[in-house]
Amino acid sequence: MPGTFSQMYIQIVFAVKGRNSLIHPSWENELHKYMTGFIQNNGQKLLAINGMPDHIHILIGMKPSCCLSDLIRELKKSSSSFIKDKKLSPYAFQWQEGYGAFSYSHSNLNQVIAYIMNQKEHHKKRTFKEEYLEFIQKFELEYNPKNLFEWMD
Repeated sequence: MPGTFSQMYIQIVFAVKGRNSLIHPSWENELHKYMTGFIQNNGQKLLAINGMPDHIHILIGMKPSCCLSDLIRELKKSSSSFIKDKKLSPYAFQWQEGYGAFSYSHSNLNQVIAYIMNQKEHHKKRTFKEEYLEFIQKFELEYNPKNLFEWMD
């Protein structure tokens, strides 16, 4: 639409159901490529994607016409089917319900991209639970601990 300008950057974080470590390094890149294509085919700009065997981080440049909850629901559904159809995991694969979505300014993009791309090193020092709770506190979100992901301590 002429005269409409926007700049929205969202980091999305979600986990494998039961926080099982099912995303194997041998097919992780294939999953990331699939998810990248899905996001781009839905009119959004993927800026970074990476994760761990039990969760994933995605940074997108989001258009205002996008409904984030619909995008994430369909991404999780589609990528689960992709994993099953390709027989990438010998185990039943499913994403947990829910997700985190955190917004950033343009000036923070390089820092957020570096953070996402450095997930493997980052998680040598802290757990996903510690990381996720820090996001919630940093963004001053109200939450009920009962509604957070299933944690494996």
